[in-house]
Amino acid sequence: MNIQANGKINLTLDIIGKRPDGYHDLVMVMQSVGLHDGVQVNLNDSGRITVHSSSAQLRDDESNIAWKAAKAFFDASGIAGQGVDITIEKKIPMEAGMAGGSADGAAVIVALNELCGTGYDDAKLWDIGVTVGADVPFCITGGTMLAEGKGEILTPLPLLADFVKPPVILLCKPEIGVSTGKAYGAVDNCAPETLDRLRPDTEAMKRALADRNLQGVAENLVNVFEEVMQLEECSEIKRTMLHMGALGACMTGSGTTVFGLFDDSAVAETCAAFLGKTFPKTYLTHAAAKGCVIERIS
Repeated sequence: MNIQANGKINLTLDIIGKRPDGYHDLVMVMQSVGLHDGVQVNLNDSGRITVHSSSAQLRDDESNIAWKAAKAFFDASGIAGQGVDITIEKKIPMEAGMAGGSADGAAVIVALNELCGTGYDDAKLWDIGVTVGADVPFCITGGTMLAEGKGEILTPLPLLADFVKPPVILLCKPEIGVSTGKAYGAVDNCAPETLDRLRPDTEAMKRALADRNLQGVAENLVNVFEEVMQLEECSEIKRTMLHMGALGACMTGSGTTVFGLFDDSAVAETCAAFLGKTFPKTYLTHAAAKGCVIERIS
């Protein structure tokens, strides 16, 4: 089975506090995008889980989230002795705040549910996915969703992809990266009164989506990681996008990809060409209605 594993952006990202288990309580509006990895899942009788990736940066052992996802699915379903070979064609940049690894893990879970005939609904797949990573449940279903808790409590929202004129989405990732731990540390060290000033208006974003108001969506793009860390290259990219016609721009996840929403494809293409001269990891894409798309069963 071949799966299109879509990446994601955060239209909003708020951090409410730190939990006793070390995780943070989040409130996010998450959106699937068309930039995707290709994940092929083949059952066999080897009794082993194997992973192969097109990226030299991605380890092909038990530390790979796709491997962990297969193991979690077999453990949860009680399927023993089944072998599976997973091949990943990486297109989503790594350490980009776009849930590339989580998308791969989600694709494996979706594929195995089909190939093994287990017939689990999304809620069951989310339960399996969250044991692998907090973004995996969203990536399984995708679209436009409110995500709370660690990211596993999901509520569907009106789809950005269903707007009369959906935005063109421009993604740009600088070479710099930020570890998730460092990003959360910066938020944890931020004074509470400062953090309160930087929070997104999640309710305003939800209203804009309900009203199919693209300008309202663009005006309410806020990510507390971006506001707290103030990374110069990300700020430069954002300024360029806004100067060149983006309705709004924001960093996604813990960074460092910046995305811009455009209502004119020609304007977006011009901006992409300009940014691409400095930042090779620049991509034009669109809002996607799903996280995982089954492309082919053979």
